[in-house]
Amino acid sequence: MPSSKEQQLNAMDIHEILQYLPHRYPFLLVDRVLSCDPGKNITALKNVTINEPFFSGHFPHHPVMPGVLIIEALAQAAAILTLKTMDMKTDDNSVYYFVGIDNARFKRPVEAGDQLILKATMERQRIGIWKYSTRAEVDGRIVTEAGLMCTMRGKQS
Repeated sequence: MPSSKEQQLNAMDIHEILQYLPHRYPFLLVDRVLSCDPGKNITALKNVTINEPFFSGHFPHHPVMPGVLIIEALAQAAAILTLKTMDMKTDDNSVYYFVGIDNARFKRPVEAGDQLILKATMERQRIGIWKYSTRAEVDGRIVTEAGLMCTMRGKQS
């Protein structure tokens, strides 16, 4: 188990996250990395606020974060883990694609004011495909679980 000092060294603020992910507002869904053990796992967070653009339509009478965006937030955390593992940062010549979801389960809604904790564990990497087990939690309770697969590809003109 890493010491508190080691975890702090692997934490990332938004400025460092922006070096790893090409996403920007309104699609950047990781606010902070709490810990990252390259080649193993990552724990990140997304502060869910009422100012999120999707809340005005999903649903006006009961704001709920769309499940697909929770999955996207998990994929973004997994992308950071992969890039940290490869000792790479995002560039203009490649894209990290989401290529598969297995066994996605949504256990409870995520609402405005929640702090979404994103966890991804690297299961394996083979022939350019990275596989992760992921889960999102609010207040220590699982809200979403899924197996995700991603790959890095060069941009095509």
